Amino acid sequence: MIHPILKDKKACLFDMDGTLLDSMYVWEKVDENFFSLFGREVPPNLQQEIGGMSFTETAEYIRNQYQISMTGEEIRDVWNRLATEEYANHVCFKPGALLFLQYCKEHGLKTAICTSNSRELLEAANSHLGLSDYIDIFVTACEVNRGKPFPDVYLAAAEKLSVKPEDCLCFEDILPGIQAGRNAGMEVCAVEDAHAALDRRRIMETSQLYITDYHTLLAE
Repeated sequence: MIHPILKDKKACLFDMDGTLLDSMYVWEKVDENFFSLFGREVPPNLQQEIGGMSFTETAEYIRNQYQISMTGEEIRDVWNRLATEEYANHVCFKPGALLFLQYCKEHGLKTAICTSNSRELLEAANSHLGLSDYIDIFVTACEVNRGKPFPDVYLAAAEKLSVKPEDCLCFEDILPGIQAGRNAGMEVCAVEDAHAALDRRRIMETSQLYITDYHTLLAE
């Protein structure tokens, strides 16, 4: 039996990092290596500050907030270089995620990845894990006007899939992403990730469903 939250849904829209993929550990390393280039420690609460921002927005925020002597494009290039090895070879699916993607494909549910990450790292993960075997479209927050918690990336995906927002189920791990899905008029399933633990209570209150792994959706 499938979980009741999927009843009458026509599409599942997934954030990538921390939601579909166990990949947030990569950014601990990237942050450490990036700031070390300038002889600095990683600022405390950095991930809370930038949560939900697009790759482009994050680069501009860090450049301005921390007086980094690089252009936004240069910062993005460094991040892509630092993270590509992990995305191309080592990141993996969250528990049960692949089984759930197989379920979606077998039952005619349309799918999208709606990520704040870069197109380059998305494509690296796709080559490594074969995401396009199960995902119909990829949309990055850099390709819309505003990152999360604004709804733009989710609304763009729903439009590309020709599905009404209310017929979509959004999957997210962090509060700004959950807010983006809710702001798009979608129901949201929150996926537990250790990197979002500080916001767990608010995440549970803001989403329609909170799961520790995707097996929950397939075991009802």
